[in-house]
Amino acid sequence: MDLRTFIRDIPDFPEKGIIFRDITPLLKDKGAFKHAIDMLAEKLSEIDFDLIVAPEARGFIFGGALSYKLNKGFIPVRKPGKLPYEVISEKYTLEYGEAELQMHVDSINKGQKVIIFDDVLATGGTAKALKKLVEKAGGEVVAMSFLIELSYLNPRNILKDENIISLIIL
Repeated sequence: MDLRTFIRDIPDFPEKGIIFRDITPLLKDKGAFKHAIDMLAEKLSEIDFDLIVAPEARGFIFGGALSYKLNKGFIPVRKPGKLPYEVISEKYTLEYGEAELQMHVDSINKGQKVIIFDDVLATGGTAKALKKLVEKAGGEVVAMSFLIELSYLNPRNILKDENIISLIIL
């Protein structure tokens, strides 16, 4: 199954000059969604890890499903003001501005092995911020996984030493 056919391009969103990769057609199709989860789980099953860390909102969809399928814990990472307990934060730059991510301070035990999951790897800024959060909490990032990698933005340049697993490369 060619999952690329389920990715819709939305030009000039969220602002002019950005092409948003919309995964809702993939989510809507039960066969495509199941195939994506199964393929990602197969790739991640060979790695020794304890937790999947994923940012809102689309990262939750895949991260939660993968955690369930692989019998691993799931750690949600949110925007400021969304988590009810004490948090650690990381600010970072997007291709169209700045953002901040937060995670509960007790989400990861020292030495736990973590896979970061997000739906799209674009410039690498979000993945780098997620790694910093994991490390602040005492965890070790053993891999980063993505549904889509936008290779033309060269995200691997800032993630040089990371084990990156992408399902769809555009």
